Amino acid sequence: MTMSSQNGLSRRALLGAFAATAVVAAPTYSKAAGFLRGAGDVRRIAMYSGRTGESINTIYWIEGDYIKEALGEINYFMRDWRSDEQKVIDSRTVDIAAAAHSLLDSSEPYMLLSGYRSPATNNMLRARSRGVAKNSLHMVGQAADLRLQSRSVSQIYKAAAACNAGGVGKYSGSNFVHMDCGQVRTWGS
Repeated sequence: MTMSSQNGLSRRALLGAFAATAVVAAPTYSKAAGFLRGAGDVRRIAMYSGRTGESINTIYWIEGDYIKEALGEINYFMRDWRSDEQKVIDSRTVDIAAAAHSLLDSSEPYMLLSGYRSPATNNMLRARSRGVAKNSLHMVGQAADLRLQSRSVSQIYKAAAACNAGGVGKYSGSNFVHMDCGQVRTWGS
């Protein structure tokens, strides 16, 4: 039974309602799409930021269509919090995060540690840590560093790697997983 038949609403009415109230969005990408297919006609992403205190829990895709307003909210939420600069977040990265989250079967939102990073922020972080890439995909809106309290770094890493849709880095010492929509590759310990 679909959500629309349970609630007596048409799919078109749902699309309009979600478009008006959506806060976050996530499109499909490569093999990550296969993991999202079981999600039905609706896709959702939920995250919070310990840095800004903000959270987002939004449906960003309904029946094959991305919700423009939701994607805009994701762009804002994943901005460089240090400089307040925004960049368009590549929907493929959101899809990978959503697909991994689906595989983890968790209702807990991700904690976003880093989404978009301005070049100045990336250079500052690079000066502090050799784990920060000079040409980081964070600077072009194609990467996210995420964690879940209810799942280990290894569990999140394995779920993201199973999507086989981009780069996945395991940072056990810092308790997060990097996900990006670049070339398929894995690293970390």
